[in-house]
Amino acid sequence: MLTAIKHAPHKALVSLCAVLVVAGCSQPSTLQEIRDEGVLHVITRQSPSIYIEGQDGPSGYDYELAKLLADELGVELRVRVASDNTEILSVLDKNFAHIGMAGLSPQPALEGRYKTVSIGIAAQSMLVYHRELDRPESLAELAGKTIHVAADSNHEFRLSTARQAHEGLQWQVHSGLDAAGVLARVESGEFPYAMVSSNELDLNHVFFPMVKEAFAVGDTTDLAWFFPATQDNSLSNAVKAFFEQKSNDGTLAQISERFYGHLDRLNYVGARTFMHHVENRLPKYEDLFRDYAEAFNMDWRLLAAIGYQESHWRPNAVSPTGVRGLMMLTRNTASHIGINNRLDAEESIQGGAKYFRIVHEKIPERIPEPDRTWFALASYNVGFGHLEDARRLTEGAGRDPDRWMDVKEFLPLLAQKEWYSKTRFGYARGHEPVIYVQNIRRYYDVLSRLNAPLEPEPDQTERFVRIEGPEKAKPDTGAAEGELRAALPRELGMIPPTL
Repeated sequence: MLTAIKHAPHKALVSLCAVLVVAGCSQPSTLQEIRDEGVLHVITRQSPSIYIEGQDGPSGYDYELAKLLADELGVELRVRVASDNTEILSVLDKNFAHIGMAGLSPQPALEGRYKTVSIGIAAQSMLVYHRELDRPESLAELAGKTIHVAADSNHEFRLSTARQAHEGLQWQVHSGLDAAGVLARVESGEFPYAMVSSNELDLNHVFFPMVKEAFAVGDTTDLAWFFPATQDNSLSNAVKAFFEQKSNDGTLAQISERFYGHLDRLNYVGARTFMHHVENRLPKYEDLFRDYAEAFNMDWRLLAAIGYQESHWRPNAVSPTGVRGLMMLTRNTASHIGINNRLDAEESIQGGAKYFRIVHEKIPERIPEPDRTWFALASYNVGFGHLEDARRLTEGAGRDPDRWMDVKEFLPLLAQKEWYSKTRFGYARGHEPVIYVQNIRRYYDVLSRLNAPLEPEPDQTERFVRIEGPEKAKPDTGAAEGELRAALPRELGMIPPTL
């Protein structure tokens, strides 16, 4: 070949190129590279809305979807955690990751730098302020005042757009701060005004009760995954098809319900009351919750959340209907499980743990966690018979009786004669177990983030109540789901706590 090049260089080079192409030296697609390496590389940041490392392992809306994607591709998911969105975008610019999960929407300023695919969650930029200030009604009222935002967020673009109508609008960008860091500074009063995404506000608001929501800025937009512009379209097209499939089979709705379906359960009064009791009441009973949760093979934070919902951790609580004690046991239940003194905190917590396990074991094993636990909580509150009535109504309507997000729509119908007259166990205040479950989920969520385990629990995966672990969603047998939102409607607001 070298001799041929010397005597007929043009013809020989053409022949050499043809040989190399035939030999298969063309660049493989991004998707093929991932399959060849056996690894999907993702860059993200720590945020409850995206990725969080809990005692039961990684979790988060985006993470769960990325794990499902990797499983479908038959590869390992390898996650690198960045300090902020600036680092995520920098890594993508260098093509050092396949996907960036940053909680961002596509923006004109980023157009051309990245490919994007919507992930099924919509959010807005929310103006928040310290509760002791007067509530601003519009951006016009903030002329000359500083709005604080995290770097490389959706909010800079929206504020830049708004400045065209409000010349005095000004803001400060903070590198290294995430939404929680911004909210913490509003809480302390350091930042009088700030802007965060609505979904991150929903997930963090309970921890910052001095932060108040003012108004939304700009339209609601879809959050997206970002891909390096230097990639071909093979991976982004595969991800689009993946999300379409998961939307059609109900998986997106199921995962959205898991992470966002309980976030409206604590208003300002409820949040402050709960955090006060976490500091002042919970320490008196935490060892008991831990000990009896261990004895009955459940998560102590869930047991504590049940106790708070029942009595606000008051051992001498008594209701007009005769239930009493920290876990608010009925006389018949206490007798059935061998509890003599319902007003004794230790006996009550022991009885609550024992009774919950009995209830949990009645729920069909085919129902995966965390839904099996949500059903058990509903049964604990309204009774197994009424829960089964609601599940039958759900199935009769063509929905999935093994999914909490479907059954919770039918439980309130048990209070309407046209529906409960068709059931075996009749009338029930069916809205109560829905609120009951949602409140406990929120309390559990907060306790999970406030409390790390005292020591490693290697057998955690064996526990019958493992709320935070990965789950496989079941196909939706009912009508197509609407647009997923980052929170439930506000009209399902928190019932004021009984202090």
